[in-house]
Amino acid sequence: MRIVELIQREMVIPKLTATSKFEIIEELAEFLANGHEGIDNDRLVRVLSDREALASTAIGEGVAIPHGKLPDLEQIRACIGRARDGVDFDSMDGKPTHIFIVMVAPENSTGAHLKALARISRVFKDKEFLRRLLEAPGADEMFDALSQEDSKY
Repeated sequence: MRIVELIQREMVIPKLTATSKFEIIEELAEFLANGHEGIDNDRLVRVLSDREALASTAIGEGVAIPHGKLPDLEQIRACIGRARDGVDFDSMDGKPTHIFIVMVAPENSTGAHLKALARISRVFKDKEFLRRLLEAPGADEMFDALSQEDSKY
C-alpha cells in the first residue's frame, strides 16, 4: 500500500491556520470530511480527539499521525497538513509539530490500518524528505515530494 493511494493530491493543506493541538484536529477533520462523502465531521473530531487523549500521536521530528476508525467507512481515507511555525502536539521529543497526517480507517480494517500507519511512520522518518515538505511552496509541490518519497519504499 502506497501513501499516495491514501492521500490524493486534493487532500493536501499547505497552510494550516490552527495554533493548538485540538484546533489542528478540528481543522484537519473538517478538511477530510468535506473531501469525502460519508465522513461525519463531528464524529471524526470525536474519534481523533479520543485517540489523542490516550497518548499523543506525534512521533517526533515534527510529525504527527492523528488516526482512528469509523463505522460505515468503506476504505482508509487520509489527508496531510502543514503548520510551518509548528504546534505543540505533545511530541515525544518535545519539539513543535509541523506535518500532520490524519488517517481514518473502517472499524474492521485492523491489518490494513496498522500497515498504513507503519508505512507512514517509515516514510516520514527521513529528515531530508521532511525538509522538502516544509520548504515546498504549495500543495502540488508537497504532493509531488510525497509521491517521490513514497516511490522509494
